[in-house]
Amino acid sequence: MRFLASGRRHKAARPLLLLLSLFLVGAVYALVTPATSSSAEGVADAQLIAAGKNLFATNCASCHGLNAEGLAQQGAPNLTNVGAAAVDFQVRTGRMPMANPLVQAPRKENTFTEDEIAALAAYVASLGDGPAIPDESQYDPSSVSAEGVARGGDLFRTNCSACHNFKGAGGALPDGRVAPSLQGVDAKEIWEAMRTGPGQMPVFASGSIPDEDVQKMVAYLEQVNATPSAGLSLGGLGPVAEGFWAWVAGIGSLVLFATWIATRGPRA
Repeated sequence: MRFLASGRRHKAARPLLLLLSLFLVGAVYALVTPATSSSAEGVADAQLIAAGKNLFATNCASCHGLNAEGLAQQGAPNLTNVGAAAVDFQVRTGRMPMANPLVQAPRKENTFTEDEIAALAAYVASLGDGPAIPDESQYDPSSVSAEGVARGGDLFRTNCSACHNFKGAGGALPDGRVAPSLQGVDAKEIWEAMRTGPGQMPVFASGSIPDEDVQKMVAYLEQVNATPSAGLSLGGLGPVAEGFWAWVAGIGSLVLFATWIATRGPRA
C-alpha cells in the first residue's frame, strides 16, 4: 500500500497512465477495425448484388427467368451455376442480351457500363458456384518465353484449331454456326471463354489446361497473327481457302483449255 501510495504521488505516474491508456485504446481499435471493415465490405457486396438483380430483372429475366432458372420455351439456359466470368464474357462482348435466343449470339457493341457489368456478374455469382472474373496475372501473356510460345502453339493446334483454325481465324461449325475469329480478341476474353464454354465451345477447366498454358496459347496467337505473311494468306483459313482456289484455278484452267481446243476444230 505504501508503494502504491508513493507511486501515485510520483512525477512519472501521470505520463505512465497516459501511455497505458493510449496502448489500451490502440489495442481495442485494432480488434474492432477488421470487423467494421468486413461489415462494410459485406454491405457493399449486398448493394452490388441488389443492383445486379434489378438489372437482371430488366434485361435478362424475359429469357432466363426472374431467378435465372432458365426458360425452356425461350431456349435460354439455367444460370444458377455459371459464375461471374461467364456473365462478364457474354455481356462485355455484347453477346447478351440477344434478340433471338434460338440462334448463335453474335459479337456486337456492348451497351452496359463497367459498374453494370460488375453488378450483373456479382448477382449471378451469388446464385451458385462458377468461375470468377480472373485477375490479370491469370491471362497476361507478357512474361511468356519463346519456348512457352512454341508450347502454346502445340496446345492451340491440339485443342482449338479444329474449330478456330490454326491461327485463330475462325471456321464453320454444324447447324449453320461458326467458330468466331480470335484475331484481336482480348486475352481476358479468351480465358473466360475457355473456362465457361460459351455456345458450342467445350469447357476447359484449370485441371486440364492451367492458367500458365492459357497464357502460352494467347502468346502464340498474338505472335502468329503479328507475323507478316510471305505471300497470299487467303485469310489464314488453311485448306478451305486453298482448296477453293485450287479448284477455281486448276479446274477452271482445264475447262478453258478444253474449250479452246474444241473451237480450233480438226485440221485438214
